[in-house]
Amino acid sequence: MTRIVVVGGGAGGLELATKLGRTLGRKRRASITLVDRNNSHLWKPLLHEVATGSLDEGVDALSYRAHAKNHYFDFQMGSLDGIDRERKTISLSAISDENNELLIPAREIEFDILVLAIGSKSNDFNTPGVKEHCIFLDSPEQAHRFRKEMNNLFLKLHAIHGEGKVDIAIVGGGATGVELSAELHNAIKELHTYGFEDLDSSKLNVNLVEAGERILPALPPRISAAAHHELTKLGVNVRTATMVTQADSDGLVTKDGERIPAQLMVWAAGIKAPDFMKDIAGLETNRINQLVVKPTLQTTRDDNVFVIGDLASCQQADGSFVPPRAQSAHQMASRAYSNIIAMINDHALKPYVYKDHGSLVSLSRFSTVGSLMGNLSKGSMMIEGRIARIVYISLYRMHLVALHGCFKTGLMMLVGRINRVLRPNLKLH
Repeated sequence: MTRIVVVGGGAGGLELATKLGRTLGRKRRASITLVDRNNSHLWKPLLHEVATGSLDEGVDALSYRAHAKNHYFDFQMGSLDGIDRERKTISLSAISDENNELLIPAREIEFDILVLAIGSKSNDFNTPGVKEHCIFLDSPEQAHRFRKEMNNLFLKLHAIHGEGKVDIAIVGGGATGVELSAELHNAIKELHTYGFEDLDSSKLNVNLVEAGERILPALPPRISAAAHHELTKLGVNVRTATMVTQADSDGLVTKDGERIPAQLMVWAAGIKAPDFMKDIAGLETNRINQLVVKPTLQTTRDDNVFVIGDLASCQQADGSFVPPRAQSAHQMASRAYSNIIAMINDHALKPYVYKDHGSLVSLSRFSTVGSLMGNLSKGSMMIEGRIARIVYISLYRMHLVALHGCFKTGLMMLVGRINRVLRPNLKLH
Protein backbone atom coordinates (compact mmCIF):
# COMPACT_ATOMS: atom_id res chain seq x y z
CA MET A 1 0.00 0.00 0.00
CA THR A 2 1.37 3.41 -1.01
CA ARG A 3 2.17 5.63 1.97
CA ILE A 4 1.33 9.31 1.33
CA VAL A 5 2.28 11.88 3.96
CA VAL A 6 1.04 15.48 3.79
CA VAL A 7 2.86 17.92 6.09
CA GLY A 8 0.84 21.06 6.80
CA GLY A 9 -2.89 21.33 7.33
CA GLY A 10 -3.50 24.72 5.76
CA ALA A 11 -5.92 25.38 2.91
CA GLY A 12 -3.99 23.35 0.33
CA GLY A 13 -2.69 20.57 2.57
CA LEU A 14 -6.03 19.82 4.20
CA GLU A 15 -7.92 19.89 0.90
CA LEU A 16 -5.37 17.49 -0.60
CA ALA A 17 -5.47 15.06 2.34
CA THR A 18 -9.28 15.14 2.22
CA LYS A 19 -9.40 14.35 -1.51
CA LEU A 20 -6.84 11.56 -1.18
CA GLY A 21 -8.70 10.11 1.79
CA ARG A 22 -12.05 10.11 0.01
CA THR A 23 -10.63 8.23 -2.98
CA LEU A 24 -7.49 6.23 -2.15
CA GLY A 25 -7.95 5.98 1.62
CA ARG A 26 -11.56 4.92 1.45
CA LYS A 27 -10.75 2.09 -0.98
CA ARG A 28 -7.58 1.17 0.98
CA ARG A 29 -5.44 1.78 -2.08
CA ALA A 30 -3.13 4.02 -0.04
CA SER A 31 -2.60 5.14 3.54
CA ILE A 32 -2.78 8.92 3.92
CA THR A 33 -1.33 10.76 6.91
CA LEU A 34 -1.73 14.47 7.61
CA VAL A 35 0.80 16.13 9.93
CA ASP A 36 0.27 19.52 11.57
CA ARG A 37 1.55 21.17 14.75
CA ASN A 38 -1.97 22.34 15.68
CA ASN A 39 -5.10 20.41 16.63
CA SER A 40 -7.42 22.43 14.44
CA HIS A 41 -7.62 24.21 11.09
CA LEU A 42 -8.73 27.76 10.40
CA TRP A 43 -8.70 29.35 6.94
CA LYS A 44 -5.74 31.74 7.12
CA PRO A 45 -7.44 34.68 5.32
CA LEU A 46 -9.83 34.83 8.30
CA LEU A 47 -7.14 35.45 10.92
CA HIS A 48 -7.68 39.23 10.90
CA GLU A 49 -11.31 38.59 11.91
CA VAL A 50 -10.19 36.31 14.76
CA ALA A 51 -7.74 39.04 15.85
CA THR A 52 -10.48 41.64 16.25
CA GLY A 53 -13.10 39.26 17.65
CA SER A 54 -15.55 39.45 14.74
CA LEU A 55 -15.00 35.72 14.19
CA ASP A 56 -15.12 33.13 16.97
CA GLU A 57 -12.46 30.54 16.20
CA GLY A 58 -14.08 28.10 18.62
CA VAL A 59 -17.11 27.95 16.33
CA ASP A 60 -15.41 28.09 12.91
CA ALA A 61 -12.26 26.00 13.49
CA LEU A 62 -12.15 22.44 12.17
CA SER A 63 -10.77 19.56 14.26
CA TYR A 64 -8.14 17.62 12.30
CA ARG A 65 -8.82 14.38 14.17
CA ALA A 66 -12.57 14.49 13.61
CA HIS A 67 -12.11 15.42 9.95
CA ALA A 68 -9.56 12.64 9.47
CA LYS A 69 -11.97 10.07 10.91
CA ASN A 70 -14.72 11.19 8.55
CA HIS A 71 -12.50 11.22 5.45
CA TYR A 72 -10.39 8.08 5.77
CA PHE A 73 -6.97 9.49 6.60
CA ASP A 74 -4.80 9.55 9.70
CA PHE A 75 -3.76 12.66 11.64
CA GLN A 76 -0.48 13.04 13.50
CA MET A 77 0.15 16.12 15.62
CA GLY A 78 3.72 17.36 15.42
CA SER A 79 6.24 19.75 13.87
CA LEU A 80 8.53 18.74 11.03
CA ASP A 81 12.10 18.32 12.30
CA GLY A 82 13.81 16.75 9.30
CA ILE A 83 13.52 14.70 6.11
CA ASP A 84 15.59 11.63 5.25
CA ARG A 85 15.13 11.10 1.52
CA GLU A 86 17.23 7.95 1.38
CA ARG A 87 15.26 6.16 4.11
CA LYS A 88 12.04 7.90 3.03
CA THR A 89 11.15 9.10 6.51
CA ILE A 90 10.26 12.39 8.12
CA SER A 91 11.08 13.12 11.76
CA LEU A 92 8.72 15.00 14.05
CA SER A 93 9.97 16.86 17.10
CA ALA A 94 8.73 16.01 20.61
CA ILE A 95 5.68 17.82 21.99
CA SER A 96 5.70 19.18 25.55
CA ASP A 97 3.14 21.15 27.54
CA GLU A 98 3.58 24.64 29.01
CA ASN A 99 5.36 23.09 32.02
CA ASN A 100 7.86 21.31 29.74
CA GLU A 101 6.33 17.93 30.56
CA LEU A 102 6.70 15.53 27.62
CA LEU A 103 3.39 14.72 25.93
CA ILE A 104 4.49 13.00 22.72
CA PRO A 105 8.10 11.87 22.12
CA ALA A 106 10.00 12.55 18.90
CA ARG A 107 9.08 10.03 16.20
CA GLU A 108 9.48 9.11 12.55
CA ILE A 109 6.89 8.53 9.83
CA GLU A 110 7.67 6.55 6.67
CA PHE A 111 6.49 7.69 3.25
CA ASP A 112 6.50 6.72 -0.40
CA ILE A 113 5.15 10.10 -1.53
CA LEU A 114 5.68 13.23 0.56
CA VAL A 115 3.75 16.48 0.13
CA LEU A 116 5.05 19.60 1.87
CA ALA A 117 2.39 22.26 2.47
CA ILE A 118 3.74 24.07 5.52
CA GLY A 119 2.87 27.53 4.23
CA SER A 120 4.65 30.78 5.00
CA LYS A 121 5.33 33.18 7.84
CA SER A 122 5.81 36.95 8.01
CA ASN A 123 9.17 38.25 6.83
CA ASP A 124 10.59 40.88 9.20
CA PHE A 125 13.61 41.47 6.90
CA ASN A 126 15.76 41.48 10.07
CA THR A 127 14.38 44.87 11.04
CA PRO A 128 15.63 45.69 14.58
CA GLY A 129 13.03 45.29 17.33
CA VAL A 130 10.29 43.76 15.18
CA LYS A 131 10.46 40.24 16.66
CA GLU A 132 10.39 41.64 20.20
CA HIS A 133 7.66 44.25 19.84
CA CYS A 134 5.40 43.34 16.90
CA ILE A 135 2.72 40.70 16.45
CA PHE A 136 2.72 38.54 13.31
CA LEU A 137 -0.73 37.36 12.22
CA ASP A 138 0.57 33.96 11.09
CA SER A 139 -1.46 31.70 13.38
CA PRO A 140 -4.57 31.59 15.59
CA GLU A 141 -2.27 31.93 18.63
CA GLN A 142 -0.94 35.25 17.32
CA ALA A 143 -4.48 36.39 16.52
CA HIS A 144 -5.56 35.54 20.09
CA ARG A 145 -2.61 37.51 21.46
CA PHE A 146 -3.60 40.53 19.37
CA ARG A 147 -7.24 40.36 20.50
CA LYS A 148 -6.24 40.08 24.17
CA GLU A 149 -3.90 43.08 23.99
CA MET A 150 -6.43 45.09 21.96
CA ASN A 151 -9.23 44.39 24.45
CA ASN A 152 -6.96 45.35 27.35
CA LEU A 153 -6.20 48.70 25.70
CA PHE A 154 -9.90 49.36 25.16
CA LEU A 155 -10.65 48.43 28.78
CA LYS A 156 -7.98 50.84 30.04
CA LEU A 157 -9.42 53.61 27.88
CA HIS A 158 -12.95 52.84 29.06
CA ALA A 159 -11.79 52.96 32.71
CA ILE A 160 -10.70 56.60 32.25
CA HIS A 161 -13.99 57.46 30.49
CA GLY A 162 -12.50 57.55 27.01
CA GLU A 163 -9.93 60.25 27.74
CA GLY A 164 -7.22 59.60 25.15
CA LYS A 165 -6.75 57.26 22.21
CA VAL A 166 -5.65 53.75 21.36
CA ASP A 167 -2.71 53.87 18.94
CA ILE A 168 -2.29 50.85 16.66
CA ALA A 169 0.29 50.59 13.88
CA ILE A 170 0.16 48.03 11.08
CA VAL A 171 3.21 47.58 8.84
CA GLY A 172 2.40 46.23 5.40
CA GLY A 173 -0.24 47.45 3.00
CA GLY A 174 -1.11 44.05 1.58
CA ALA A 175 -4.45 42.30 2.05
CA THR A 176 -3.81 41.42 5.72
CA GLY A 177 -2.88 44.97 6.72
CA VAL A 178 -5.73 46.57 4.80
CA GLU A 179 -8.39 44.14 6.07
CA LEU A 180 -7.18 44.39 9.67
CA SER A 181 -7.27 48.21 9.53
CA ALA A 182 -10.91 48.18 8.51
CA GLU A 183 -11.83 45.38 10.93
CA LEU A 184 -10.48 47.42 13.86
CA HIS A 185 -12.95 50.20 13.15
CA ASN A 186 -15.74 47.65 12.97
CA ALA A 187 -14.64 46.23 16.35
CA ILE A 188 -14.77 49.57 18.14
CA LYS A 189 -18.18 50.33 16.62
CA GLU A 190 -19.47 47.00 17.96
CA LEU A 191 -17.91 47.61 21.39
CA HIS A 192 -19.80 50.90 21.52
CA THR A 193 -23.08 48.95 21.36
CA TYR A 194 -22.02 46.53 24.12
CA GLY A 195 -21.69 49.00 26.99
CA PHE A 196 -18.58 50.94 25.94
CA GLU A 197 -20.53 54.12 25.15
CA ASP A 198 -17.45 56.31 25.56
CA LEU A 199 -15.59 54.47 22.79
CA ASP A 200 -16.01 55.24 19.10
CA SER A 201 -13.85 55.55 15.99
CA SER A 202 -12.50 58.90 17.15
CA LYS A 203 -10.74 57.06 20.01
CA LEU A 204 -8.92 54.76 17.60
CA ASN A 205 -5.77 55.90 15.82
CA VAL A 206 -4.74 53.34 13.20
CA ASN A 207 -1.61 53.90 11.11
CA LEU A 208 -1.23 51.64 8.07
CA VAL A 209 2.39 51.86 6.92
CA GLU A 210 3.47 50.70 3.46
CA ALA A 211 6.99 51.03 2.02
CA GLY A 212 5.73 51.03 -1.58
CA GLU A 213 4.02 53.79 -3.52
CA ARG A 214 0.54 52.35 -2.93
CA ILE A 215 -1.29 49.83 -0.78
CA LEU A 216 -2.30 46.48 -2.29
CA PRO A 217 0.60 46.57 -4.76
CA ALA A 218 -0.30 43.13 -6.16
CA LEU A 219 -3.69 44.44 -7.36
CA PRO A 220 -4.52 46.90 -10.15
CA PRO A 221 -4.01 50.60 -9.26
CA ARG A 222 -7.72 51.42 -9.47
CA ILE A 223 -8.49 48.83 -6.77
CA SER A 224 -5.66 50.12 -4.60
CA ALA A 225 -7.05 53.65 -4.99
CA ALA A 226 -10.57 52.51 -4.08
CA ALA A 227 -9.33 50.71 -0.95
CA HIS A 228 -7.18 53.72 0.01
CA HIS A 229 -10.21 56.00 -0.32
CA GLU A 230 -12.43 53.71 1.79
CA LEU A 231 -9.81 53.39 4.55
CA THR A 232 -9.32 57.15 4.66
CA LYS A 233 -13.09 57.60 5.02
CA LEU A 234 -13.01 55.23 8.01
CA GLY A 235 -10.29 57.32 9.65
CA VAL A 236 -7.28 55.11 8.95
CA ASN A 237 -4.06 57.07 8.45
CA VAL A 238 -2.58 55.44 5.33
CA ARG A 239 1.15 56.13 4.99
CA THR A 240 2.65 55.01 1.68
CA ALA A 241 6.31 55.32 0.62
CA THR A 242 7.22 54.99 4.29
CA MET A 243 9.88 52.47 5.25
CA VAL A 244 10.11 51.25 8.85
CA THR A 245 13.69 50.80 10.08
CA GLN A 246 13.09 49.98 13.75
CA ALA A 247 10.44 49.01 16.29
CA ASP A 248 10.57 49.53 20.06
CA SER A 249 8.19 49.53 23.01
CA ASP A 250 6.91 53.01 22.12
CA GLY A 251 6.24 52.51 18.41
CA LEU A 252 7.93 52.56 15.03
CA VAL A 253 10.79 54.57 13.57
CA THR A 254 10.85 55.33 9.83
CA LYS A 255 13.76 55.75 7.44
CA ASP A 256 13.26 59.53 7.60
CA GLY A 257 13.64 59.48 11.38
CA GLU A 258 9.94 60.04 12.07
CA ARG A 259 8.45 58.25 15.07
CA ILE A 260 5.00 56.65 14.79
CA PRO A 261 3.71 56.10 18.34
CA ALA A 262 1.87 52.82 18.92
CA GLN A 263 0.73 50.76 21.89
CA LEU A 264 0.05 47.76 19.68
CA MET A 265 1.98 46.88 16.51
CA VAL A 266 1.37 44.30 13.77
CA TRP A 267 3.96 43.31 11.16
CA ALA A 268 2.38 42.11 7.91
CA ALA A 269 5.03 43.15 5.37
CA GLY A 270 6.04 40.30 3.11
CA ILE A 271 6.30 36.54 3.58
CA LYS A 272 8.93 33.84 3.63
CA ALA A 273 9.01 30.10 4.27
CA PRO A 274 10.14 28.99 7.74
CA ASP A 275 13.90 29.29 8.29
CA PHE A 276 14.35 25.55 8.96
CA MET A 277 13.27 24.83 5.38
CA LYS A 278 16.47 26.36 3.97
CA ASP A 279 18.23 23.56 2.02
CA ILE A 280 16.31 20.92 4.01
CA ALA A 281 17.31 17.37 2.99
CA GLY A 282 19.44 18.79 0.18
CA LEU A 283 16.40 20.08 -1.69
CA GLU A 284 16.70 23.26 -3.74
CA THR A 285 15.43 26.42 -2.03
CA ASN A 286 15.35 30.12 -2.96
CA ARG A 287 16.31 33.24 -0.99
CA ILE A 288 13.08 33.23 1.05
CA ASN A 289 13.40 29.50 1.84
CA GLN A 290 10.73 28.32 -0.59
CA LEU A 291 11.29 24.93 -2.19
CA VAL A 292 11.86 25.17 -5.95
CA VAL A 293 9.50 22.89 -7.87
CA LYS A 294 9.07 21.68 -11.43
CA PRO A 295 5.82 22.45 -13.33
CA THR A 296 4.42 19.14 -12.01
CA LEU A 297 4.88 20.50 -8.43
CA GLN A 298 7.61 17.92 -7.73
CA THR A 299 10.84 19.22 -6.23
CA THR A 300 13.73 19.67 -8.64
CA ARG A 301 15.84 17.04 -6.83
CA ASP A 302 13.31 14.39 -5.78
CA ASP A 303 10.23 13.32 -7.75
CA ASN A 304 8.71 11.68 -4.67
CA VAL A 305 8.45 15.04 -2.88
CA PHE A 306 5.68 17.46 -3.91
CA VAL A 307 5.30 21.03 -2.65
CA ILE A 308 2.14 23.15 -2.75
CA GLY A 309 0.95 26.52 -1.43
CA ASP A 310 3.14 29.37 -0.19
CA LEU A 311 6.06 26.98 0.36
CA ALA A 312 6.40 26.32 -3.39
CA SER A 313 8.51 28.47 -5.70
CA CYS A 314 6.77 27.62 -8.95
CA GLN A 315 7.79 29.42 -12.13
CA GLN A 316 5.25 29.65 -14.92
CA ALA A 317 5.90 29.44 -18.67
CA ASP A 318 5.94 33.24 -19.00
CA GLY A 319 8.69 33.52 -16.38
CA SER A 320 6.43 34.79 -13.59
CA PHE A 321 6.05 32.99 -10.28
CA VAL A 322 2.81 31.74 -8.76
CA PRO A 323 1.73 34.30 -6.11
CA PRO A 324 1.19 33.22 -2.49
CA ARG A 325 -2.61 33.31 -2.41
CA ALA A 326 -5.37 31.06 -1.12
CA GLN A 327 -6.57 30.42 -4.69
CA SER A 328 -3.06 29.25 -5.61
CA ALA A 329 -3.04 26.73 -2.76
CA HIS A 330 -6.50 25.48 -3.79
CA GLN A 331 -5.43 25.03 -7.43
CA MET A 332 -2.12 23.42 -6.47
CA ALA A 333 -3.92 20.93 -4.21
CA SER A 334 -6.10 19.86 -7.15
CA ARG A 335 -3.12 19.45 -9.51
CA ALA A 336 -1.02 17.62 -6.89
CA TYR A 337 -3.96 15.28 -6.28
CA SER A 338 -4.32 14.37 -9.96
CA ASN A 339 -0.54 13.99 -10.34
CA ILE A 340 -0.25 11.71 -7.31
CA ILE A 341 -3.04 9.54 -8.73
CA ALA A 342 -1.21 9.49 -12.07
CA MET A 343 2.09 8.56 -10.39
CA ILE A 344 0.50 5.64 -8.54
CA ASN A 345 -1.06 4.42 -11.81
CA ASP A 346 2.14 4.93 -13.83
CA HIS A 347 0.56 7.62 -15.99
CA ALA A 348 2.12 10.87 -17.22
CA LEU A 349 2.01 13.84 -14.84
CA LYS A 350 0.59 17.17 -16.00
CA PRO A 351 2.05 20.64 -15.35
CA TYR A 352 0.34 23.09 -13.02
CA VAL A 353 -0.85 26.28 -14.69
CA TYR A 354 -1.92 29.11 -12.38
CA LYS A 355 -5.26 30.67 -13.23
CA ASP A 356 -5.82 34.10 -11.75
CA HIS A 357 -9.51 34.47 -10.95
CA GLY A 358 -8.99 37.90 -9.46
CA SER A 359 -8.51 39.19 -5.93
CA LEU A 360 -10.87 40.61 -3.34
CA VAL A 361 -10.19 42.60 -0.19
CA SER A 362 -12.79 42.88 2.56
CA LEU A 363 -13.03 46.19 4.40
CA SER A 364 -15.14 44.56 7.13
CA ARG A 365 -18.84 45.43 6.91
CA PHE A 366 -18.04 48.80 5.38
CA SER A 367 -17.13 47.70 1.86
CA THR A 368 -15.40 45.09 -0.30
CA VAL A 369 -13.28 45.87 -3.36
CA GLY A 370 -11.52 43.69 -5.88
CA SER A 371 -11.23 42.42 -9.40
CA LEU A 372 -12.55 39.38 -11.21
CA MET A 373 -10.67 37.90 -14.13
CA GLY A 374 -12.04 35.50 -16.71
CA ASN A 375 -13.27 34.90 -20.22
CA LEU A 376 -16.42 36.97 -19.77
CA SER A 377 -14.58 40.21 -19.06
CA LYS A 378 -11.63 39.51 -21.40
CA GLY A 379 -9.31 40.83 -18.69
CA SER A 380 -10.00 42.19 -15.24
CA MET A 381 -13.30 43.68 -14.07
CA MET A 382 -13.41 45.82 -10.95
CA ILE A 383 -16.21 45.10 -8.51
CA GLU A 384 -17.09 46.59 -5.13
CA GLY A 385 -19.87 46.85 -2.60
CA ARG A 386 -22.45 44.13 -1.97
CA ILE A 387 -21.63 42.09 -5.09
CA ALA A 388 -17.94 42.01 -4.16
CA ARG A 389 -18.84 41.00 -0.59
CA ILE A 390 -20.93 38.08 -1.86
CA VAL A 391 -18.08 36.90 -4.09
CA TYR A 392 -15.59 37.31 -1.20
CA ILE A 393 -17.70 35.12 1.08
CA SER A 394 -18.16 32.57 -1.70
CA LEU A 395 -14.38 32.00 -1.79
CA TYR A 396 -14.54 30.70 1.77
CA ARG A 397 -17.62 28.65 0.90
CA MET A 398 -15.66 26.99 -1.92
CA HIS A 399 -13.00 25.99 0.60
CA LEU A 400 -15.69 24.50 2.85
CA VAL A 401 -17.23 22.60 -0.08
CA ALA A 402 -13.80 21.12 -0.91
CA LEU A 403 -13.56 19.88 2.70
CA HIS A 404 -17.13 18.90 3.55
CA GLY A 405 -19.15 18.64 0.36
CA CYS A 406 -22.17 20.74 -0.66
CA PHE A 407 -24.76 19.31 1.75
CA LYS A 408 -22.73 19.73 4.92
CA THR A 409 -21.55 23.18 3.84
CA GLY A 410 -25.19 24.17 3.35
CA LEU A 411 -25.97 23.04 6.90
CA MET A 412 -22.99 25.01 8.21
CA MET A 413 -24.26 28.13 6.43
CA LEU A 414 -27.67 27.63 8.08
CA VAL A 415 -26.06 27.26 11.50
CA GLY A 416 -24.04 30.40 10.81
CA ARG A 417 -27.23 32.32 10.11
CA ILE A 418 -28.77 31.07 13.37
CA ASN A 419 -25.62 32.00 15.30
CA ARG A 420 -25.87 35.56 13.99
CA VAL A 421 -29.14 35.80 15.92
CA LEU A 422 -28.05 33.88 19.03
CA ARG A 423 -24.49 35.17 19.46
CA PRO A 424 -23.04 38.69 19.81
CA ASN A 425 -21.47 40.24 16.71
CA LEU A 426 -18.14 40.46 18.52
CA LYS A 427 -16.32 37.89 20.65
CA LEU A 428 -16.31 39.56 24.07
CA HIS A 429 -14.50 36.94 26.16
